[in-house]
Amino acid sequence: MTTDRLQDGHRIAQLLASELESGASHVALAVTDADPDVEPTADGALAYRVRNAPADETIATVYVQPDRARVEFRAAPAAVAEAAENEGLRVRPKAADPPQTIVFVEDGAQVKRVLPAFEAAIEA
Repeated sequence: MTTDRLQDGHRIAQLLASELESGASHVALAVTDADPDVEPTADGALAYRVRNAPADETIATVYVQPDRARVEFRAAPAAVAEAAENEGLRVRPKAADPPQTIVFVEDGAQVKRVLPAFEAAIEA
């Protein structure tokens, strides 16, 4: 039996955007500055930004790579890292000012598992 796994960064980012805008999370999020024609690159190409809708502030930026999506969280890096790690996602700190947390979404099945990280970014 063959296991189908979605490992296309562009498609993973599209699925994530759909989840974020569908209200699947209990926080109000908006996808902005989306580039529907973005081509994945090895370093990651900007796909869109995610905003906390009520506060009108960017909390994360999503980049596409050939085999995954990368979410760079600006808000609450420690809380985001803990939430993503609890969901079994790969997490890495980003040396930036202010500090950020990078969460890798490497499979379409991981899209729903990154939602708690977005909730943590807003609730922290």
